[in-house]
Amino acid sequence: MIEKVYPQLGETVFWETLENGLTVAVVPRPGFSKKLCYFVTDYGAIHTHFTENGKEIVAPAGIAHYLEHKMFDMPEGEISGQFAAIGADVNAFTSYDMTAYYFSCTGQFEKALSLLLRFVSTPYFTEESVEKEQGIIGQEIEMNADSPDTAVFERLMGCMYENHPINTPILGTRKSISEITPEMLYTCHKAFYSPENMLLCVVGDVDPVTVCEMAREVLPKEKKEKTPRVDHWEEPATVLRHSTETEMEVAMPLFQLGFKCPDPGRGEEAARQEFVADLACEALFGESSDLYLRMYEEGIIDNSFGGGFETVAGMGMLSVSGDSDDPEAVRKAIIAEAERLCAEGISEETLLRMKRSAMGRRIRALDSFNSFIFRICAYYFSGFDYLHFPAIYERITANELTEFLRTAVREENCAISVIRPINKEEKK
Repeated sequence: MIEKVYPQLGETVFWETLENGLTVAVVPRPGFSKKLCYFVTDYGAIHTHFTENGKEIVAPAGIAHYLEHKMFDMPEGEISGQFAAIGADVNAFTSYDMTAYYFSCTGQFEKALSLLLRFVSTPYFTEESVEKEQGIIGQEIEMNADSPDTAVFERLMGCMYENHPINTPILGTRKSISEITPEMLYTCHKAFYSPENMLLCVVGDVDPVTVCEMAREVLPKEKKEKTPRVDHWEEPATVLRHSTETEMEVAMPLFQLGFKCPDPGRGEEAARQEFVADLACEALFGESSDLYLRMYEEGIIDNSFGGGFETVAGMGMLSVSGDSDDPEAVRKAIIAEAERLCAEGISEETLLRMKRSAMGRRIRALDSFNSFIFRICAYYFSGFDYLHFPAIYERITANELTEFLRTAVREENCAISVIRPINKEEKK
């Protein structure tokens, strides 16, 4: 077991890779009663194209999320009640590029951990339960379709991306989930829920050795090669369409604006690009920026306005969203301000202030078990040890920020999604 100490953060993490390929990370929190455990697979909504046993497979959109739902079924019944019986809360989520199962508890940690490892590694799907789930997830899809916040984002992704599967909702569609079968779920579980593709991460007053021993006891002993999958998509630098607009039940226009950026890749350089982009966004439209204050005073944005840099495997995007009576004015103002910053530069004083602020936010976030463990897992799968972030901030320069803005904030790689209030007069 490797003990990694991070003096700048006052943190220690114990890492071990088991014989079956599973990586285990334990963050000690002596004296804390709460324990939080994540069991995560490097498999999300975008991973529908892969090879298993020499056979090329293209799974239906939404299958990763569907599989997450069905994993809670066990031969003896739904597993959540067993967690509740020992005072533990269990849940799960599926993102574009990973799926996480997690529980929190104050007591009986070892029982809860054994339950988690057992149910995530034990697929059990029947024709009846899989068919029933189509109705449940179908309702979830309809609820998302009625959500303006979801709709404005998903419509923007459809404008921006031609080939990257982020242009398809995580839940899939009514049609795609109707194609999911028990056999396909078993295939995806076998491909992506094997130990070498997963991370077990625990934060709390627990013994790292005990966590590893329990994983060895419950999980498969054999190590297999990672399943080959498509995780790079040929994507044009420019957007597919520059705008999309629809009407929904909203009080005032809602918008999301995106600038398509190159794939940042993996590892430390990718993390560095992300941190540079975050600082550039802060300089461009952060709450203390000249642009934010000017647009707020002019009334073209309100306190719903915000944004930043987002990455999913194979893509990067700068985006902002909020309510505005004039979304086009917001778009023009952001592009113009980026040009001004590139021409005039960002002062060292401003850069230092933003670095201190960003570092402070990230350090404070480590106090939250959920925030801490999520970041360790997400960055682990992108090939970066998250707790090395202070060293990256130290080396970022102002020129890197302006260079990012120069290449990212451009008309040709910009798209905007707008949802306007339903015009009831026209409906009459």
